[in-house]
Amino acid sequence: MNELIKLNMDPHLLQALQEDIPNEDITTNAVIAAGIKAQVELVAKETGIIAGLDIYRRVFELLEPSARVETFVSDGDTVTPGELLAIVFAEARTLLSGERTALNYLQRMSGIATHTRKLVGYLAGTKTRLLDTRKTTPTMRIFEKYAVTVGGGYNHRNNLSDGILLKDNHINAAGGVKEAVAAARTSASFVRKIEVEVENLEMLREALEAGADIIMLDNMDADTMKAAIKIIDGRAISECSGNVTEDRLKELGQIGVDFISCGALTHSSPILDLSMKNLKILSDSLMKNRN
Repeated sequence: MNELIKLNMDPHLLQALQEDIPNEDITTNAVIAAGIKAQVELVAKETGIIAGLDIYRRVFELLEPSARVETFVSDGDTVTPGELLAIVFAEARTLLSGERTALNYLQRMSGIATHTRKLVGYLAGTKTRLLDTRKTTPTMRIFEKYAVTVGGGYNHRNNLSDGILLKDNHINAAGGVKEAVAAARTSASFVRKIEVEVENLEMLREALEAGADIIMLDNMDADTMKAAIKIIDGRAISECSGNVTEDRLKELGQIGVDFISCGALTHSSPILDLSMKNLKILSDSLMKNRN
């Protein structure tokens, strides 16, 4: 788990728990007495890449500081149907009340890692790296972007404060590519790179002449992109985006672009099906409660 998640995850997880338990879990509390200790198994129901185990664990710890999760796999591992991934030890109320929130994070993040690993495989043998975008679920960005890295992808900027990317509307508002780059260069720190989105070869030449550090080739066909890479000729980092599908990834990797950004990594990945099964009341706890 990276430092960004460590420093920021608790408010997100607490918000998710408060959404699901605004007052109390009336079902669980009606049938399970407080203080009863139990354990439950985390089991995979399909093949995929696991991601988010620390977040999964933290959900239960926030509900019960003494909760314990024993894991048998690590983030980045491939899991298979029926495989035992972890056992959670806590009060039965904690296990039942935290189950859905914990699984929501783990299934979502594991699904993104699984999808990313598949798409990265299409670029094997090339220099091209696969990037995510800011097309993330609100309040889930730090978790979803972490899952991309677990799957072998890379992160583009994390937020609007993280990097300069001049898109079509910025360029139009500034009066052109040259003007937009000049304005960004004037106001930005010298340590910041400037990326410019271009839609055609004319804009590309303008961006290079203006001194752009990174050129994003937006929605170009393969022939135009090949011509663009020749024009760039190592004078800037190249990135392509738009209409990045599984069918196109192999072709795009062969063109020689440095990076491919793909919003589908975070906005269209299906979840990985996981389940919490076989909840068992620990007998010593039950006897103490009865006494």
